[in-house]
Amino acid sequence: MANRPKVLILGGTAEAVELANTAAADHDITYSLAGRTRTPTLPADVTVRSGGFGGAVALTRWLTSYRIAAVVDATHPFADTIARNAVLACVERSLPHLKLMRPPWEPLSGDDWHVVPDIASAATALPHIGGRAFLSVGRQELGAFAGIEGVALVIRSIDPPESANPLPEAVYLTGRGPFTFDRETDLLKANDIDVVVSKNAGGDATYAKIAAARALSIPVVMVARPAPPPGATVETVDAALDWLNSLETAT
Repeated sequence: MANRPKVLILGGTAEAVELANTAAADHDITYSLAGRTRTPTLPADVTVRSGGFGGAVALTRWLTSYRIAAVVDATHPFADTIARNAVLACVERSLPHLKLMRPPWEPLSGDDWHVVPDIASAATALPHIGGRAFLSVGRQELGAFAGIEGVALVIRSIDPPESANPLPEAVYLTGRGPFTFDRETDLLKANDIDVVVSKNAGGDATYAKIAAARALSIPVVMVARPAPPPGATVETVDAALDWLNSLETAT
């Protein structure tokens, strides 16, 4: 299709990849990643860029330079810095902006959640809840748990820890979702876990650890999401596609 509208998708989630793959048929997609994961899952037949933009002002310049017609922020629910910058840049450029964000998990019967507002609060609460913790919060957040006494840590991330490791005494595991209930149950049992620490990421790929904790009566320190950015928000890829198509109809 000639003169396809140029759309920036801020990615890093399964939903972002699905949206980019589907929208590429009718749109000129640039798929942008923060560049923190060494082997990310990427969409096909789109332009891929990696690395930050350098703030809202730099992003505004980039949008102008590349003649972007619309922005879909499909980053992780905890990627609040880029989410804010995207809103500011789109307001400055008067560009349509959409946030695609899967719904959060909700506690079910049998869950023992200790909801905290941020990672620092999770680290503070941890010694009062358990003595052997399974952390699944991302490598960038590990520094908050340095210096905690009386708690052994088992940490899982997509990539192994970097050389400047703030928690050298921890046990490290690597893995990329989706994870199964049986696998997560076996992991928690094998490592004698008595507390799980998780961000409320939502979605299916990593929910199995929450279900396994429920089945084993293990408490979960659940980090609540930051407030979403202002503006239009949808929860599904289909809704995001409808939004993109509605922009074409409007023009």
